[in-house]
Amino acid sequence: MLEGLMQHDHPLTLQHVLRRMRTMNGDREVVTLTESEPDRITYAEVGERVDRLAHALTSLGIEPGDRVATFSWNSQRHFEAYMAVPCMGAVLHTLNIRLFPEQLRYIVEHAEDSIVLLDPSLREVWEASGAKAPRVIELGDEYEQLLAEQTDEPFEYPELDDRMAAGLCYTSGTTGNPKGVLYSHRSNILHAMGKCLADSVAIKHSDVVMPVVPMFHANAWGFPYACAMLGATLVMPSRFVAAEPLAKAIERERVTITGAVPTVWLDLLRYADEHGSDLSSIETMVCGGAAVPLSLIQAMEERQGVRIVQGWGMTETSPLASTSREGGPEQRARQGRPLPLVDFRIVGDDGQELPWDDETTGELQVRGPWIARAYYEDDTSPEKFDGGWLRTGDIAAVAPDGSLRLTDRSKDVIKSGGEWISSVELENALMAHPSVREAAVIARPDERWSERPLACVVLEDPSAPLDADDLKRHLLEHVAKWWVPEDFTVIDEVPKTSVGKFDKKVLRARLAEGTLLPAGTLSA
Repeated sequence: MLEGLMQHDHPLTLQHVLRRMRTMNGDREVVTLTESEPDRITYAEVGERVDRLAHALTSLGIEPGDRVATFSWNSQRHFEAYMAVPCMGAVLHTLNIRLFPEQLRYIVEHAEDSIVLLDPSLREVWEASGAKAPRVIELGDEYEQLLAEQTDEPFEYPELDDRMAAGLCYTSGTTGNPKGVLYSHRSNILHAMGKCLADSVAIKHSDVVMPVVPMFHANAWGFPYACAMLGATLVMPSRFVAAEPLAKAIERERVTITGAVPTVWLDLLRYADEHGSDLSSIETMVCGGAAVPLSLIQAMEERQGVRIVQGWGMTETSPLASTSREGGPEQRARQGRPLPLVDFRIVGDDGQELPWDDETTGELQVRGPWIARAYYEDDTSPEKFDGGWLRTGDIAAVAPDGSLRLTDRSKDVIKSGGEWISSVELENALMAHPSVREAAVIARPDERWSERPLACVVLEDPSAPLDADDLKRHLLEHVAKWWVPEDFTVIDEVPKTSVGKFDKKVLRARLAEGTLLPAGTLSA
């Protein structure tokens, strides 16, 4: 073999992003929303604070491979952890602030987090969860004092292999316990580059980017690293993620690129229509995390002149795997074409690859350099990985040009506002109530949240009325508040398959036909 005379050993690590951020991109800003005027700081100043944070974590005993967790909104301080923790060789573990206590406790324990960096506004949420870590540092006065105590000397970052772990993010645990996805430096770098391609999100140096998607949600879809690498200004919304502060931030900062789940953009559209907000600076509004309604794409373009680009992916795909930015609204309502370096295929029940004719459907499988090949410290789900391919659990068709169209899900999970809800966990909690004999939970369409759970229950006493409020109170003891269904309906029995499993496709068909909610149904 004649080997090319290139510098193949040049490592693809986030240290390269940090160097670019603090030098050639040093005059660009990170802007964090507050209750009054936003906080502003240059990338160069952030770089100095990143060094101090690395010194501080080292003084607290953090070593390469140790997990440093964050429990925080999108903010400058959270961004500092994004840079310092992986660049010193440790692993950034972003904790989902919306998980219910049992899951949060499990994740912190499973990851063996050494330190948790905690936003002060989330202190009560953290303490209520019962999660424990050896050290918790509030990202307020305590954090600032810790940085102030450190030397002004630059931190000597160790030489890293680009296959070393850089970040850890857990799935939502829709079947069993949450699964840890362990990103590498190499995968983060390549994902950031893929995000910047013209047919992708097309981030460039002159952009002003506002990631509304949480930083705990698959690295905020890769926005922070891509922006630091290219030098785009970052606008961090912190906890101010309602339509009004977002609209005002877009107007004031002249945001050009932003990203969030459909629910956020539906609320922003309503607010902008009612208050005459100026969204004209936005060149690319990325929408993902759930299927994007065609009506939203059309309305945002017709009424606000803003073009929505749909992105598809999962925690396991870093997350961006495909984008749909070409053509009219109907075309962009598809999940789009895979990014370069990402391969798609659809597979039938017999394991054979199916044709790309936009009609034949099968399970979507993906592979690529920023796609997970296994879960962290977990050998319970080998079926998720098929000979180097990630089995997504989604059912899809692919057009000859590679454009993806999701048609269904192979598992009965519900995606509400971009976050998963486990129907199985809701069913188990419902069936723990003394008045419920059986329960099946399916997704019902929802204009705002994309999907919401519909609880179909069989009562122990068929003649008794269903007390929806009592069931809600019961569920709140077992699951997160936003999981609790608004709607309940009484059924005679749960349809079952030949092997005794709940046959939810029958219930979904009845819902689509309009026969699932007959007279007497109670809506909570």
